[in-house]
Amino acid sequence: MENTKDLTEHSSRAERKRRDSFGMFDGYDSCSEDTSSSSSSDESEEEVAPLPSSLPIIKNNGQVYTYPDGKSGMATCEMCGMVGVRDAFYSKTKRFCSVSCSRSYSSNSKKASILARLQGKPPTKKAKVLQKQPLVAKLAAYAQYQATLQNQVKTKTAVPVEGFSWGNYITSNNLTAAPVTCFKHAPMGTCWGDISEGVRVEVLNTDCSLPTKVFWIAGIVKLAGYNALLRYEGFENDSSVDFWCNVCGSDIHPVGWCAASGKPLVPPRTIQHKYTNWKAFLVKRLTGAKTLPPDFSQKVSESMQYPFKPSMRVEVVDKTHLCRTRVAVVESVIGGRLRLVYEESEDKTDDFWCHMYSPLIHHIGWSRGIGHRFKRSDIAKKQDGHCYDAPPHLFAKVKEVDPSGEWFKEGMKLEAIDPLNLSAICVATIRKVLADGYLMIGIDGSEAADGSDWFCYHATSPSIFPVGFCEINAIELAPPRGYTKLPFKWFDYLRETDSIAAPVKLFNKEVPNHGFHIRMKLEAVDLMEPRLVCVATVTRIIHRLLRIHFDGWEEEYDQWVDCESPDLYPVGWCQLTGYQLQPPAPQTSRESQSSSSKQKKKAKSQQYKGHKKMTSLQLKDELLDGEEYNFLQGASDQESNGSASYYIKQEP
Repeated sequence: MENTKDLTEHSSRAERKRRDSFGMFDGYDSCSEDTSSSSSSDESEEEVAPLPSSLPIIKNNGQVYTYPDGKSGMATCEMCGMVGVRDAFYSKTKRFCSVSCSRSYSSNSKKASILARLQGKPPTKKAKVLQKQPLVAKLAAYAQYQATLQNQVKTKTAVPVEGFSWGNYITSNNLTAAPVTCFKHAPMGTCWGDISEGVRVEVLNTDCSLPTKVFWIAGIVKLAGYNALLRYEGFENDSSVDFWCNVCGSDIHPVGWCAASGKPLVPPRTIQHKYTNWKAFLVKRLTGAKTLPPDFSQKVSESMQYPFKPSMRVEVVDKTHLCRTRVAVVESVIGGRLRLVYEESEDKTDDFWCHMYSPLIHHIGWSRGIGHRFKRSDIAKKQDGHCYDAPPHLFAKVKEVDPSGEWFKEGMKLEAIDPLNLSAICVATIRKVLADGYLMIGIDGSEAADGSDWFCYHATSPSIFPVGFCEINAIELAPPRGYTKLPFKWFDYLRETDSIAAPVKLFNKEVPNHGFHIRMKLEAVDLMEPRLVCVATVTRIIHRLLRIHFDGWEEEYDQWVDCESPDLYPVGWCQLTGYQLQPPAPQTSRESQSSSSKQKKKAKSQQYKGHKKMTSLQLKDELLDGEEYNFLQGASDQESNGSASYYIKQEP
């Protein structure tokens, strides 16, 4: 009977050992806050049926992860920390990955025994364990790899905004955020996968009184951009301790990470006594569930590596004269956004912010190649520095066009977003046709005689539209300054000005399946003050055109932005990249801003509707200085893409 009992107990222990090798529970028993919980868990172990050898433990983006050997599972070398298939390990006990580790461990054990005798202590099992330092570094290579990734992504620290929390803002108002997949230029925008509600992750257990960091498994309850509302496993429908976490942050991991890293999984203190067998509970809850890809952290790190580096030289629009470009030097890069300092700025305060994929920046020589106006820098000063030209392949491409057939001509009329007042679409005229599909455009009724307020758009730009676009899509068209025949009618205006409309077929009609919906939240650049990234909402969608409203501000500050604009970001982007987020304006600021804007409205002309302009972008009335050059037309290497299309009827 005794032999039978011993055999039964041995079988039970072996069965538990096989389950423990599942990995997700490594360290749980030893780190439990209440030892009685562990003992009760052991006593109830027999209630759980043996795991099938081919049991799909967790589903990861469509792939089913199973044990390499459901009978033997995985093993960790007690000497070097290497993790591998148990059957491939050395010796009958499978404690070491090789003969070398076995001998090294044996040598360390002898040293421990001798040391204990010299100290007058009996050689105990504990003395041997104290020498097993490699156990602390389970999967040492993996831990080192994780540390390397964290060092690479130094910008993962949150930037606190006093009084504002995206999580509280989303939850209290029951808001919806635009998914990460809407932003192809943002980190993880093209490899987000099917991360959605229900995905399980391993996160820090904050409901715990242990002195060391412990973890627990949580499920995604709601997604808002990069941010996820998480609920610890075991709380069921109890949302009292739900919390928000940035999915791409360093404190969130795929299920199995704790096992691989030797981190303990401990249930939250609030529900610690809810179940007597937490291992069985987790197996039941996680079977068939999804988690993050095992290389998720690596993908995040890779997607946050930016090709532009400080000291690179580029050509960028001159913010004081939009009709020309100047040379600027990359001062810093944050989340793909560049702080550019104009090359002639002595104190480096004359700067300009834009994304690295912005259509406002180009490689050195771009202006000469297409015939665009350019302000030449001081050559002597340029040679003194250690700056170098950014390679042309780093810049955003534009779609190749064929101007040999029917093409845009000077004097043709169209509708265009005013770059100085992005809330308005205005009556505009093509003033000059450059090479490679680029056009110089002026806003009717507000042009300077010398053309210093012209601006450059590519023929495929989503910021220019054929005549009649606003009328068809119920958008208010800003008439020319001083035009008195209101309401404005294109047919009458074309006849009065003896001009023709640019052919509809020449405009970009591609509309991608962008995924945006009205009332979605996001983080957006205030293009009138491009250093600011603000809390914003999509209020209108016209094909690929989005109306962006800045929360807390008047509608007159809204901006028309393309759905693929690199100046739009998912909720949580600022926290992920370390950029400062501008929260919604408080009520007092809104009231004062509203009153001041009304006063400005009376003082200003009818040229612009918006008043929140970037002061550095306001047009100058003085003539351009003598350092400006006009280059002959040449070649360019830019192109773009798109899908789907929309059609606009031709106006008479």
